Amino acid sequence: MSWSYSCPWCGAMLNPDKTIILTASRGGERVLIGFHPEPGNYELFLPPNVSISEGDHWDFFCPVCRENLLTGELEGLCELRMVDDDKEQQVFFSRIAGEQATLVVSKGKGKPKVQEKHGDHATRYTERVMPVRF
Repeated sequence: MSWSYSCPWCGAMLNPDKTIILTASRGGERVLIGFHPEPGNYELFLPPNVSISEGDHWDFFCPVCRENLLTGELEGLCELRMVDDDKEQQVFFSRIAGEQATLVVSKGKGKPKVQEKHGDHATRYTERVMPVRF
């Protein structure tokens, strides 16, 4: 299966190879972090000397336009666009280290619909209204 991810603001491709590349920030530290593209796979690719502690709150940005990927409507989640089998969807993922929550949302008939939820903590977010910017 092939997933294609892009920035919801500028449309830039974020996984030119097999890894989603995002700029991450915590405190004064700013680094590039790689994510596995499969929804629900929480493997990270970190630069040397970068550690992540459970509970850390990270901010994620598009490495091209530098817009913050944090959703204003859903505190604690970041957003990306995903194309899977020619179907455009939104992917929301937790910005809190150790919290496994990924939601794949499609624009339904007038109302967004959670198509997939992944991770032990996904139910914390499934009851909220999903903003759709297709």
